[in-house]
Amino acid sequence: MFDRHIRFDIVIVLVTVLLLGIGLMMVHSASSVLSQQKFHDPFFYAKRQLMWAVLGVVAMILAANYDYHKLRALAPKLMVAAFLFLLLVLIPGVGQNRGGSQAWLGLGSFGIQPSEFAKLALIVFLAHYLADAKDKMDSFWRGFVPPLSMALVAVLLIMLEPDLGQSVVIMGTTIILLFAAGARWRHLLGLFSLGMAAFVGLVAVAPYRMDRIVAFIDPWKYPLNEGYQIIQSLYALGSGGLVGLGLGHSQQKFLYLPEPQTDFVFSILGEELGFLGGVTVLALFAVLVWRGFRTAMFAPDEFGSLLSAGITGMIAVQVLINVGVVTGSIPATGITLPFISFGGSSLTLMLTGVGILLNISRQSVYAVA
Repeated sequence: MFDRHIRFDIVIVLVTVLLLGIGLMMVHSASSVLSQQKFHDPFFYAKRQLMWAVLGVVAMILAANYDYHKLRALAPKLMVAAFLFLLLVLIPGVGQNRGGSQAWLGLGSFGIQPSEFAKLALIVFLAHYLADAKDKMDSFWRGFVPPLSMALVAVLLIMLEPDLGQSVVIMGTTIILLFAAGARWRHLLGLFSLGMAAFVGLVAVAPYRMDRIVAFIDPWKYPLNEGYQIIQSLYALGSGGLVGLGLGHSQQKFLYLPEPQTDFVFSILGEELGFLGGVTVLALFAVLVWRGFRTAMFAPDEFGSLLSAGITGMIAVQVLINVGVVTGSIPATGITLPFISFGGSSLTLMLTGVGILLNISRQSVYAVA
C-alpha cells in the first residue's frame, strides 16, 4: 500500500490545469458563432465542455487516489468491455452515425465514443501483459505477436466504424509500448512497414481517403471541396501572425472553417493567439510528455513504467497527429487535440489517464513527502 501523504507530481497537475483552462476558453471562442446559429446560444458548446471537464476532473482525482496496481486485476475485464462496446456501436439502431462514422453510443446529442475508452483499456491491458513478458520480447511469436494481435483486433473494430484517426493513435501507442517493453528493432521496423502497406490499402479502398491525400498534396487545386478545410485552417494560422488577432477576434470561425471547436481548434487558437500562443500550448504539451516519461522511468515496477509510457505516448501521438493535420503537414484525419478540442469522451478519458499518471508519480522513487 502506498503512502497517501506523498505528493503528486505538481508539474503534471499544473500543466494539465493550464491546458484544460485554455481548452475551455478556446472551445467557447471557436464555437460561439456556430453555437448561436445552430442553438441560439453562444455558450452551448462551452457549457457542455465545462460539464465534461468537471466530470473529467472528478475522474482524474479518483484515478489519482486509486492504487494503479489494482488495475492489473481489472485489465482483462476492461479489454473485454472495450471490445463489447466497440461491437455494440456497430449495431444499426444502437450506434449513432455522425459525419459518416458510426462511432457513438448515447441519446440524441449526448453520446460517448467507445473507441476513446478502448484506447485507455488497451494501454492498461498491454502494460499488464508486457510487464510479465520481458523475457519473451526477443521472440517474434511468443513476445511480439500476442500484444500486437490484441491491438489489431481493436483497430479492426474501430475501422469498421470507420475511424482511421483513432486507429492510427492506437497503433502508434502500441508501437511505443512495444519499444518500451524491449521489442527488437527489426520487429518494430517490420510492423512499421506492414502498417504503411495497410495504410495504402485502406486509402485505396476508400475514395474519400484518397481525396484527402490528393488535397494534402495540393489543397489549392481543390479549394471548394477536398482542400477547403485545410486551406481555411492555413488562412487562420497565417492571419494570426506573431501575436494573433486577439482572443475572440477570429474571422475563420464565422462559418468559414467547418466545426472549428473540434479537430481544428488549434487553427483558431493560432489565429487569435498567434504563433506565440501556439508555441506556448505546444510547450505545455512537451512538458507534460516529459513529466509523463519521467514518471515511467522512475516508476516502482514494470507495470507502472509501461502504463505511464502508454498514457504519455497516447497523448504525444494524438498531439502530433492533430497539429500535423491543421498545419497541413500530414493528410487530414479526424482526431482531437487533447484537453483543447471539444469532445466529452476524449476529454474525460484523457483526464482519467492523467489521474493514473499522478497515482504512479506519487509512488515513484523520486516522490517526496
